[in-house]
Amino acid sequence: MMLAGILLLPACVWENLEDLNPHTPDCDTTSMSFSMDIKPILSNNCFSCHSNVNAPSFGGGLSLEDYADVAQHSDRIIGAINHNEGFVAMPRGGDKLDPCTILKFEAWADAGAPDN
Repeated sequence: MMLAGILLLPACVWENLEDLNPHTPDCDTTSMSFSMDIKPILSNNCFSCHSNVNAPSFGGGLSLEDYADVAQHSDRIIGAINHNEGFVAMPRGGDKLDPCTILKFEAWADAGAPDN
């Protein structure tokens, strides 16, 4: 019996707790607001390519400054910021956004993408 335990021990893997449970106590995703929470995320991470001015040249024509554009493309944005297969990973050439930022965007979209 002890031999079986020793043989199975290498199968155990330590995982990064944040990867296993990205819902950290300091990540408040309640009552996400487009103007207070989502637009700053986009401004800090996306507008260099996806602003109204830059989108035609650098952002594939997708502007993310206006609520209607973001709400319409929220599924596409979530796939891109999660680096999901079948989506162009965003920010392009940059690191994946931190888990809390992604959770905030997902919470806003899951709440029906309110214009608030």
